Amino acid sequence: MRSTGSFSLESCLYTLDVLPSEWDILWLSTALKLLLFPAYRSTDFEVHRNWLAITHTLPISKWYFDTTSEWTLDYPPFFAYFEKLLSIPAFFIDPKIVDLNNVNYDGWSVIAYQRSTVILTELVLGVVLLRFIRGSLDPPLQRIVSASIFLHPGFLIVDHIHFQYNGFMYGILLCSILMARNGNKLASGVLFAILLNFKHIYMYLAPAYFVYLLRSFCLSPTGQVQIKNFLSLANAVIAVFVVSLGPFVLMGQIPQLLSRLFPFTRGLNHAYWAPNFWALVTAADRVFLKYAQYTGLTIPINESGVSSSSRGLVGDTIFAVLPNVKPIHTFIITLAFQTVWLIKLWRNPSYKSFLTALTLCGWTSFLFGWHVHEKAVLLVLIPLSLLAAERQAYFRTFVLASVAGIFSLFPLIFTPAESVIKVIYSVLWLAFVYIPLSRRVYEYPKSLSYVIMDFFEKLYLAGFTVLLLFVSVFPLLQHRSGESIRTDTCVPSDAFSCAKPEASQAQFSAGPSTMEFLPLMVTSVYCSIGLVWSFMRLGFIYLHEESTYQGQLSQVK
Repeated sequence: MRSTGSFSLESCLYTLDVLPSEWDILWLSTALKLLLFPAYRSTDFEVHRNWLAITHTLPISKWYFDTTSEWTLDYPPFFAYFEKLLSIPAFFIDPKIVDLNNVNYDGWSVIAYQRSTVILTELVLGVVLLRFIRGSLDPPLQRIVSASIFLHPGFLIVDHIHFQYNGFMYGILLCSILMARNGNKLASGVLFAILLNFKHIYMYLAPAYFVYLLRSFCLSPTGQVQIKNFLSLANAVIAVFVVSLGPFVLMGQIPQLLSRLFPFTRGLNHAYWAPNFWALVTAADRVFLKYAQYTGLTIPINESGVSSSSRGLVGDTIFAVLPNVKPIHTFIITLAFQTVWLIKLWRNPSYKSFLTALTLCGWTSFLFGWHVHEKAVLLVLIPLSLLAAERQAYFRTFVLASVAGIFSLFPLIFTPAESVIKVIYSVLWLAFVYIPLSRRVYEYPKSLSYVIMDFFEKLYLAGFTVLLLFVSVFPLLQHRSGESIRTDTCVPSDAFSCAKPEASQAQFSAGPSTMEFLPLMVTSVYCSIGLVWSFMRLGFIYLHEESTYQGQLSQVK
């Protein structure tokens, strides 16, 4: 299970003996992705096409200054270098793809090319998942888990329909986790540093990496500093950042680069509320406001907060009744929760402890962070998948979080044909994962309290059927009642903001037309309940792990 030696990616990328069933999964999934080429694509598709044009047309000194298009480059340098590499074959396939002034180009050549790059780069994820199987304690069980990750509906929705490169980057993350499992902690740290320079959202996971590598690699079990290990890790990580940021340091562009990576002017919630704790708080504020308006209750109401957070707008979130939340508040809450997990990780720096703390750190940032995007739920769902087969307690947490998290991504895809695909695919995926894993790990509830909890969790899961029916039928009912509402409700992406409604629609209670966003709000709130509860579940499991929830991963030190 352990391997030593110098840092290389051999253990991730050398030739594999792939089984026929594994080839079948690859070919079938690829065929589906090819069929999705003409499917709906979000504005993120044009964002990435424009980044191809920026990195191909302009010198590096202008990459983070260009404003030819509104889709400016706002990812770290390694991703910009990645786009530069992709732009080279793009130019030979169709020069219009990398024409900086050819805004919103949607020729078949660019569609086929960009969709293909997502499929090809996602093979990194596939290779790493095969390596997880080959070195696991229970290969048949790990094969189910690996297949569930490779076929994850989140990747299908976000990457192959909506359009991003998450599969590729999660491949790097999982390779880093694999190195930790295999005992090559230097490689694990270097890979995570590389990942941070591809996409800075992975900073959510950085505290767990810092504590784990410091405690298990840079310090001996007795607490003595391992000078050689410390210097090796420090120098390797610094080298990664020098390669990434060095050119921009020399050009004096770090302030400009940081201003692109961290736009602090955004509000507490994203336009479509991410299913986190603040979605529940925002919804509660709306409920209190409506109650005060209907009953005439004399409580202080912030007039500027009456229309805020009610229509899916990008901007600051102002509460009407509850105290407003500032960035420092979200930081303190996130830090407090993460500290609990990190203390446990410091005391028990095993692989399983690291994997659980890593998941909880990402989960904490997702639930309590400032202006979190709904797609960030993959930071929770993907690492959590590696724990799914550990014991029944982990498996139930995985099921609850996966159903809530995947359903929370459904509003990203609102066109009729793709909506059918996302639902059917997600249901089939859940059945494919649930049936074999539940047979291996299911345990009967041990007490009345567990029986009650089991009942309400199953009731919550059944509620998604009702929720799906509601969000599907509600727009049709509005049309039939004479409302002039589009069924293709605008859901903003990372780079796209929906048009602001007319002033007459600004009030949440102004009229029935403002109910257009009700399905989004209900989806966000209902999914938030499941994700918050699952978070509490995993936190309890982690803090009581040694005495109660032992499984196969506990044998990996």
